[in-house]
This record gives sequence, structure tokens and C-alpha cells, in this order.
Amino acid sequence: MRIHQEQVLDRAAADGFAPTRIALLPGAYQAPEDFVRAGFVTSVRARQLPVDLVLVDLGFEHVADRSVLARLHERTVEPARASGCSNLWLAGISLGGFVALNYAACYPGQVDGLCLLAPYLGNRIVTGEIASAGGVDSWQPGPLAEQDDERRVWSLIKSRAPAPQLFLGFGRSDRFAGDHRLLASVMSETSVEVVEGGHAWPVWARLWDRFLDRNLVGVGMSDRREVHG
Repeated sequence: MRIHQEQVLDRAAADGFAPTRIALLPGAYQAPEDFVRAGFVTSVRARQLPVDLVLVDLGFEHVADRSVLARLHERTVEPARASGCSNLWLAGISLGGFVALNYAACYPGQVDGLCLLAPYLGNRIVTGEIASAGGVDSWQPGPLAEQDDERRVWSLIKSRAPAPQLFLGFGRSDRFAGDHRLLASVMSETSVEVVEGGHAWPVWARLWDRFLDRNLVGVGMSDRREVHG
């Protein structure tokens, strides 16, 4: 996998930055251009949404590589805020969804929303603990070591504080669907979408369309910040 981070900013308009920006975080063995091939950018532009998209190459080799969080903050989140972005989302697929949650846990209050499409939510040891405890609310994470990111993510979920806005989408036959249902159990039903299918791009593309229509179409999207650069 690539060991550096590259990103492409796709602007809604050529003469300024939009008030809403979404950083698209790919999963393992995926690249930013996969979002383009799957129609994610086209779906936003077809709806004429004033939304800037950042296609991010996370550039990590393993889920335990925490350096990706600092790079995401320095190269994606801080520049978005500096450009005047007032509504910043991280949208992650699979392992990218885990990175989005882990970023929210380690950098609280920095993003306004998380769009999680079939997110990886930790190994079977951790999710098994939660299921055996009777669910997220009954589970007790105990003391967290610095590198215990998977329990840190679930502690954030337990606290109900991943982000002010949260969307979860997954396929009914996804190999992580059991873990997704654990997360969905502590979310509002109106923030969860389940469609037929497994862990695959056509499913994620359908969920992306549902996310856009539910969270962004016609919701406070009337202005555009004239911040040039």
C-alpha cells in the first residue's frame, strides 16, 4: 500500500469553497480514484449540492498505524476549517470508517458528522466482549491503553458522542453486519440504512445516495462561502 497521503479536492464551484466539505476515506487496498469509479462524485454533482469533496489516500499499512490520524488532522481537517468550512464530514468505507471513528475519539469536536459505510469496528475479541455483555450499554471497557484504539472507538460509541451527526449504512449480507447491528442498536433508526447486498462497491454506492438524500439535500445548503484560494 502507499505510505504517503495524497488527496484531491473536488470543488462544487470554481470561484470559492463550499460551506460543507466531505472527506472520503477509502478502505484497505482501496484508492481515492475508486470513489470516482463508483460514482460517488457524480452523485454529489448530479444533485447540484454545494459540497466540496476531498478524496483522501490514507496511506496506512495496518489498522494500528495511528500516524494516519495526525496526517488526517493536519492535511485534511485543518485546511478545511482554514478555508471557511462550517460543516465538515468524514465519510469512511470499511477500514476508512474505523479511521473516521478513531479520529473522532482522538480529536473530539473537530468534525460535524460521520458517514460510516460498512465500517470495520474492531476485532472479534472486542465485539465478542460487547455482545457477551449484552450490548453496548452493558459493556464496560475498563482502563484503556494508549494503543487500544478498538476499545476506544467503542467507548466513544457507548458515550453517544462520535459526532453531532452520524449516519450508518451497511448491506444485510455484509460480513461485518453483526457488528454494524451492535452500533445501530445505540443509534436513532432514522440515522441507519440497511440495503440488500454484501461488502462491495455497488452496495456502498447505493448507501451513499441514501446518505446524500437524507442528510444533505435541502438541509441548510443554500449558501456558499466566497473564500478564494
